[in-house]
Amino acid sequence: MPASTPSTAYRRGFRAALPFSIVVGPFGLLFGVVGAEAGLDVAQIMGFTVLVIAGASQFAALQLMQDNAPMLIVIASALAVNLRMAMYSASFAPHLGGAPLWQRALIAYMNLDQTYALAITEYEAAPRQSIAEKTAFFFGTSTPIVPVWIGASALGIVVGEAIPPALGLDFAVPITFIALITPALRTLAHVAAAVTSIVMAILLAFLPWNLWLLFAGLAAMMVGAEVERRMEARK
Repeated sequence: MPASTPSTAYRRGFRAALPFSIVVGPFGLLFGVVGAEAGLDVAQIMGFTVLVIAGASQFAALQLMQDNAPMLIVIASALAVNLRMAMYSASFAPHLGGAPLWQRALIAYMNLDQTYALAITEYEAAPRQSIAEKTAFFFGTSTPIVPVWIGASALGIVVGEAIPPALGLDFAVPITFIALITPALRTLAHVAAAVTSIVMAILLAFLPWNLWLLFAGLAAMMVGAEVERRMEARK
């Protein structure tokens, strides 16, 4: 077997991420369409897409804005949805903490659900890779995903109402997260957090302005952390 190098690691990451571009494209296209229908102009939609670059929080914030929710609720909900990115970054630190600052900045920007899931799986499977290989793999995963997300959002603005409702673009949202979450349920703590979030989301669905997102997310993190703490204590 040939020795691994940053270039081969990059190609591995690129190939691993290619299937996700199939669902990221419709996901981004849908946001462009929904944003245009909500009355946002091109600069606002693309600002959302390029600066926030997190589909779930973008949709949550847009829906709350359409519901005329207080801006504090909009910001808090978007932040709550994106709290997982902080946990992603923390788990990356042992693997990528020694990378140059400019690389860490780019990784932070492109630290998405898809790129994180693919990269952390690779790092856990082959922890002895060099930092150069690990960063190359991450950039490989982001290459077919980030441009597709941004380009698809722009295309959604242009085509807008020309997309027939029967096409069902919204299928991309649940499929993306099912594909990401299912392989990640590797421990009891992961399963406990997932089940808690589902139960709390159902029980609190009556709350206005999607506040169930805040409480379900916080409850899931607390339960997952407590289960993991108890498992470590038993060891």
